[in-house]
Amino acid sequence: VQLQASGGGLVQPGGSLKLSCVASQRPARLNRVGWFRQAPGKEREFVSSIYWNGSGASYADSVKDRFTMSSDKAKNKISLQMNRLKPEDTAVYYCAGRWQGAQEYTVWGQGTLVTVSS
Repeated sequence: VQLQASGGGLVQPGGSLKLSCVASQRPARLNRVGWFRQAPGKEREFVSSIYWNGSGASYADSVKDRFTMSSDKAKNKISLQMNRLKPEDTAVYYCAGRWQGAQEYTVWGQGTLVTVSS
């Protein structure tokens, strides 16, 4: 399984951006997908996750009420709508997949850079 993230770019504070991640295939046991981010000089952190069927969305406190994650099973695609962006949201964003029963995300995309700056 390969994950391909896209949609990053430069946006002003308060603006919006939508990230997408397409999976080369969607095995039934790869049932949960998520977004993580890594800011310069910081460790990678969890952003949001969801089951492929669209249920069970979870968000980090720092993005709750600003970011919305969704899934499209027919297109093997997940999306992250990011609104009211802040400079501290600047990071490389990664999509990832987790196998059923696993604790960790072990399938990772290549990352897409989001820069929030005026």
